[in-house]
Amino acid sequence: MAPKSCQSFLHLPFAFLAPRLFVQNVPKRGIKSISKPRPNRFNQGPNLPTLESTAAAALERKRFTTPLRTGALGIKKGMTAMYEAETGRRFPCTVVQMDQVQVVSHKTRQRHGYFAVQVGCGWKHPSNVTRPLLGHFAESEVSPKRHLVEFKVRDETGLLGIGEMIGASWFQEGQYIDARANSRGMGFAGGMKRHGFSGQPASHGVSLTHRSMGSAGQSQGGGSRVYPGKKMAGRMGGHQVTTQNVKVVKVDDEKGLVVLQGSIPGPDGCLVKLSDAIKKPWPTVPVNLLQAQPAVDRAAATA
Repeated sequence: MAPKSCQSFLHLPFAFLAPRLFVQNVPKRGIKSISKPRPNRFNQGPNLPTLESTAAAALERKRFTTPLRTGALGIKKGMTAMYEAETGRRFPCTVVQMDQVQVVSHKTRQRHGYFAVQVGCGWKHPSNVTRPLLGHFAESEVSPKRHLVEFKVRDETGLLGIGEMIGASWFQEGQYIDARANSRGMGFAGGMKRHGFSGQPASHGVSLTHRSMGSAGQSQGGGSRVYPGKKMAGRMGGHQVTTQNVKVVKVDDEKGLVVLQGSIPGPDGCLVKLSDAIKKPWPTVPVNLLQAQPAVDRAAATA
């Protein structure tokens, strides 16, 4: 016989009639952390720091290491020696000549994302220059340049006017600069000369391989291969090298010569990029050429 259905609501349990708000929930058991929760890596939610992965934030981080003004170009002429007047000490010097250094163009943050000055030096026959580059020089109303280099500056105050000349007086005696140039190419060199390896033992079983590099890869642990970037024998030199904190000993604005203390990378006749040292205090010199002119010449230039 089938069971009888409930004829009245009074026979139903009270939990069915009561609202869900009055039903007592059983708490879940767990371990409560005593440390503060870590911020979400997606940076979502209140009271979280602002994202710093934008281009504006990157420029702000590089603000203190970006020079206030542009650099200059020069040709390494050779080395000589000078004497200190007080002690009579003889020290080596490098002579750099600036040849028709001129501002060709500049880049702005609104259009290119950063501030920079394009500087050219030397001269090149128009028949040896491509037509797009000739149009670039014609737009700036400057003669074709043999070398073109871009120097980043901090803000718009370091942008020089297009066509302005930069002479040797752009640097002052006693200040420190950074010199960049392509190092002298030395051809194919072994591991001992290129990377300073100690080589194999001079005796005790080594035959005719005293200057060899030795093993270069693994058998099993490294995947039976040679890792990319492994220091091995190969072509040595011919890449850009930077010498920091080079002192300017003498400046000859008439001949366009800048004498630097010590040696700088590159052979004679190579292109040298000179800029204010980033690890020394900024020199107390005018940022642009208009500030460096006397008041009478400045008024005539702006008239």
